[in-house]
Amino acid sequence: MKTSELRTKSMDELRQELKELLRAQFNLRMQLATQQTNKTHEIRRVRRDIARVRTIMTQAKVAAGN
Repeated sequence: MKTSELRTKSMDELRQELKELLRAQFNLRMQLATQQTNKTHEIRRVRRDIARVRTIMTQAKVAAGN
């Protein structure tokens, strides 16, 4: 997911995206724990996407406060 795509979304859409990413992260962790997957690179990708979404949300809140 690109940052430019995230910047065009509203705050509600960002919250929904974050919710979906957190659910995906949980599912990947469970699959890894039960040895149902070998896609460990997906965990890293999802974790970084979560960080991107949270960063964009924080930047939007700061911009709205000023």
